[in-house]
Amino acid sequence: MIFSKTLTNWYSNNKRILPWRETTNPYYIWLSEIILQQTQVSQGLPYYDAFVAKYPTIFDLADANESEVLKLWQGLGYYSRARNLHTTAKYVADELKGVFPNTYKELLKLKGVGDYTASAIASICFNEAAAVVDGNVYRVLSRYFGIDTPINSSKGAKEFKQLAQELIDKKDPAEFNQAIMEFGAIQCKPKNPYCNICPLNEGCIAFNKNRINDLPVKIKSAKAKKKYFNFLVFISEDQKTILEKREGKGIWQNLYQFPLIEIEKNIDSKNFKKQIESDDLLKNTSFELSLYNKEPIVHKLSHQHLYTNFWIINVERLAVKGISIHKIHEYAVPILIGNFIESFNFD
Repeated sequence: MIFSKTLTNWYSNNKRILPWRETTNPYYIWLSEIILQQTQVSQGLPYYDAFVAKYPTIFDLADANESEVLKLWQGLGYYSRARNLHTTAKYVADELKGVFPNTYKELLKLKGVGDYTASAIASICFNEAAAVVDGNVYRVLSRYFGIDTPINSSKGAKEFKQLAQELIDKKDPAEFNQAIMEFGAIQCKPKNPYCNICPLNEGCIAFNKNRINDLPVKIKSAKAKKKYFNFLVFISEDQKTILEKREGKGIWQNLYQFPLIEIEKNIDSKNFKKQIESDDLLKNTSFELSLYNKEPIVHKLSHQHLYTNFWIINVERLAVKGISIHKIHEYAVPILIGNFIESFNFD
């Protein structure tokens, strides 16, 4: 088909040189795909390089402690990806003797591997004609074929997957999949795509009907909830602080944070001091309280916005066993906490 041939010709002349494109080793392809989920190439590349350097084989990654993996992942967000990465590494290393499944259906059984990732690995590593559908592919197909079906609907997921499967080059599925993803990333961009020099513009419905900005269609998600986080940054006279490990299935699972008090709205220093005086960490203890940030730091997650304050609490000694402030960089923390640690300069 002309569409597929045009894409692969464009790709051969315009593709970026990236390390995971120099191999068909399923470990490296899987690693790159997990890192690049919900992450741009420019941000993900340094993490890929860091993981390959520290864990050159699936066995090295499987042998690592989860805390080490989370620390190396720090700053990428969506930490469930890192936990699933580690779980799958241990499964492949221990149960499959380091050999990745070689079909789309078997790859789908791995934790953290969905339709897109399974298709990418199956096509690139094992030459299976399994079409990838990610944000870039949705955009290219919806614009070129003028499809109004919302991409974040079950009907849309099925429709675009079927179309991509019909278009894929059965003889060279790896080249086609990488071509259409790359085309969406650097040619048919979300904003200001290069339509006038696009090799597909003659047949592109969105271009010819002036609908570039209308497609793809996406159902608006629910409004993000506001939450008010107050972190207690203890500093004792013997230079210790308190970090707590987050348990449960909520955000930042197994990452570390300062003691947290969540309240219903932002609060001033005077009222906040009254509120925390009865806290177990401060009960019957004299302390000095100061607010580090003048305005709440807004940290936006997919379904919630965190309005965050960091309260510096100077005490003579801690009520619990703490950690040296000089070792605080060794702990895996959310990027919100990490940014504070860097700016506060505990060293």
